[in-house]
Amino acid sequence: MRVRLVLAAAALLTAAVAPLAHAGGADGHHTADRPTGSHLHDSNLRDGRFTDSHFTDGHFTDGHFTDGLFVDAYGTVADDSTVTLSGTYRCLDDSAGPVFVSSTLVQGDRSTGIGGTRAVCDGHLHTWTNSSVAKDPAYVPGAARVEATLMQLSGTGLPLPRFLATEKADVELR
Repeated sequence: MRVRLVLAAAALLTAAVAPLAHAGGADGHHTADRPTGSHLHDSNLRDGRFTDSHFTDGHFTDGHFTDGLFVDAYGTVADDSTVTLSGTYRCLDDSAGPVFVSSTLVQGDRSTGIGGTRAVCDGHLHTWTNSSVAKDPAYVPGAARVEATLMQLSGTGLPLPRFLATEKADVELR
């Protein structure tokens, strides 16, 4: 059991620090078609992003104190097969270890980890953008699914993953 957990942690760490991953804004991505059932509500969106004004003293305006993660409704596939996914996150505390936003893209019967972004856990909203070249076969424009995870690595010795938030969203690749 521990061997499987260690292998899973190593795989997540590898995906989270992929060399093509980068943090930053995700201009041109919109979230108007966000799937229903998300724990982060549309009332918290402005121009397709969550706004800090919907949080008061580390709480959502409805009083819930939580980490959160959201996937934008659109991703891109470039001519060189580079896939870019993005969204918004909020985490509160990284004192136990580094926090990453990882993402996996699923289209048809194919599933690929698309980079990882180191999170800033200061209680404020931040955007995440993960990119990776995905060939053989390449992803194509159209319907896909993104599974994103806000994960903290903690512990002494070999760090173990602690999942802070997850989000599964239908997206359109353009």
